[in-house]
Amino acid sequence: MSGNDAHPLSPVLAAVLQGLGDKILAWHSQHGDDTILIRPADRFEVASFLMQTPGLAFDMLMDSTAVDYVDEEPRFEVVDHFFSTAEHHRLRLKCRVPEEAPTVPSLTPLFGAANWLERETFDMYGVLFEDHPDLRRILLYPEFVGHPLRKDYDKLHEQPLFVARYEGVRETDDKLHPRVGIELPIHGTEIPR
Repeated sequence: MSGNDAHPLSPVLAAVLQGLGDKILAWHSQHGDDTILIRPADRFEVASFLMQTPGLAFDMLMDSTAVDYVDEEPRFEVVDHFFSTAEHHRLRLKCRVPEEAPTVPSLTPLFGAANWLERETFDMYGVLFEDHPDLRRILLYPEFVGHPLRKDYDKLHEQPLFVARYEGVRETDDKLHPRVGIELPIHGTEIPR
């Protein structure tokens, strides 16, 4: 990704480049997708600029995720997709983080949606978000070892079993999940014990 003249600048990308200057390491506007690459440490400041600047008004964080480039350094790319509900335009924000310290500032003070989106990225990739109010797993159980969307994750790895936490819920209820080897009854009859 680099700023080349093969694709003309959109008005949005031109305003972003003018306003952020040297904070932008690279950019493109291919196929109508305005994208900028920044340093990880600038993530919060750049998102704040995008949100508060008149004419840009990126007030919605549509998605925040990561991409694992296992054979490259820095390995991970954190990707945020912004939308302006007032101006009806989009922008993609990217920053690369190394495997040894995959850390970026959290956007939760600016966007409420960042809370769950960043937790999912942490859960699946292991990227840490500084100053996140509740950074813990959101899709997997706390005892799960590793981050399953990393390309080097061993999918045959056996995970530790977890203790039943809540009686009567799907994970422990014999009525909803009868024991293996028991023939299921006709609807409305009792499950044999």
